[in-house]
Amino acid sequence: MNSTNNITKAKNIESSLSKTVNRKMNNEKQKTIIDDLDRGIYDIKDEFDYGFKTESGLTPEIVREISSKKNEPTWMTKFRLKSLQIYNNLEVPPWGPDISELDIDNIITYVKPKTDMKTSWDDVPSEIKNTFTRLGIPQAEHASLAGVGAQYDSEVVYHKLKENLLKQGVIYTDMESALRDYEEVVKKYFMTCVPPSDHKFAALHGAVWSGGSFVHIPEGVHVDIPLQSYFRSNAPGAGQFEHTLIIVEKNASLHFIEGCSAPKYSVNNLHAGCVELFVKENARLRYSTIENWSKNMFNLNTKRCIVEKDGLIEWVSGSFGSKVSMLYPMSVLKGEGARSEFTGVTFAGHGQHLDTGTKVIHAAPYTTSVVNTKSISKDGGSAVYRGSLKVLKSAHHSKATISCESLMMDNISTSDTIPAIALLNDEVDIGHEAKIGRISDDAIFYLMSRGVSEEEARAMIVRGFVEPIAKELPLEYAIEMNNLIKLELEGTIG
Repeated sequence: MNSTNNITKAKNIESSLSKTVNRKMNNEKQKTIIDDLDRGIYDIKDEFDYGFKTESGLTPEIVREISSKKNEPTWMTKFRLKSLQIYNNLEVPPWGPDISELDIDNIITYVKPKTDMKTSWDDVPSEIKNTFTRLGIPQAEHASLAGVGAQYDSEVVYHKLKENLLKQGVIYTDMESALRDYEEVVKKYFMTCVPPSDHKFAALHGAVWSGGSFVHIPEGVHVDIPLQSYFRSNAPGAGQFEHTLIIVEKNASLHFIEGCSAPKYSVNNLHAGCVELFVKENARLRYSTIENWSKNMFNLNTKRCIVEKDGLIEWVSGSFGSKVSMLYPMSVLKGEGARSEFTGVTFAGHGQHLDTGTKVIHAAPYTTSVVNTKSISKDGGSAVYRGSLKVLKSAHHSKATISCESLMMDNISTSDTIPAIALLNDEVDIGHEAKIGRISDDAIFYLMSRGVSEEEARAMIVRGFVEPIAKELPLEYAIEMNNLIKLELEGTIG
């Protein structure tokens, strides 16, 4: 009797699945697509208030105004104005996604909150503190972090580092304080890894940058507990241009975590931050981030690392939010035996074009790079892996491995792999593998026959697909990524 009931149950499930598939094929319009996804705590808007803001647009007067408000040295003001000239002379890269809807004349480039930076959460204004509390930042600081920085719109509002790291000479502060207190170090490194001439939005960043983090780990110091900076963009129609500068000296190590989010508005917002990382001889840096911008955001971020002899950079990257993303963290393996590892996941839903990947330059012998990426697209979203690998003539006996996997949730989404590989010598070991596929109806049926709903079956398959990425993230970010996947998958069954 039990065997007969199980067979009948399986046939009913198969019949139900068949009807679902046929309905989708015959009338795709019946598919439920959520344009304005409820992103819970990430979409809670604070009342737009500020201490000061510039007018929208980009002019020399606005650039000077930003520099004057920050009381910057003359060389930084000149640097900003030179960057503005470069921005005006460069064209938008012609090979990427369409960003014609982005009009810099309608973007506010500087919004200062009604507070200065604090070292105690009790001193942060309640409306700002409540935002970070909802996001779990103070709780994470107490539980598992050695230091925290929190930026709200254009300025850092909270920063603190544990006393034991201060005694070891670790510096972790906001970029404005670093420019004041460590001016010569900032001047030596600032936008040397990513020069304003690199591309149009690097030049824009050089002109209007604000906020961000400065980290210096002395030689031989190992920071065993991560540091974290969190960037929250709240103002509608504004840009966020934080600058992160991290220097890990010889034989030192660090894990740095970066998080970001923004509520959804009906106007376009812009994120054009810049991350410059310097990993010295035999040093190690893990840089983990989840990009969770709202879907009115143009995310045009630039990240780059220079790795010296026997050094290691580990990128762990998750890209979920934004309307359009162009994000390609780069590793320059400058010293013999330098290594780079990139692990990334991209999830593109309805109305999103996420053009992401990584770049590696092997510039010295016996260098090694590993790239492992996974992308998911649904509801007509577009997920593109765009990678660049270059092995210079001097980089003999180098090794590179690239693996790209893409999963499409339906027949209206797209996924592309666009690798560019340039080998300037023959003494190398290079491997590239790309896979693109859809969720198998057989796999869905198998799970449903075990009593799992169709929606949960899809979610289980997606979670399994990204599991190798999730396990590389810190616990709270792995949980956040799984929550984002759950949100993105809601309403895709219909």
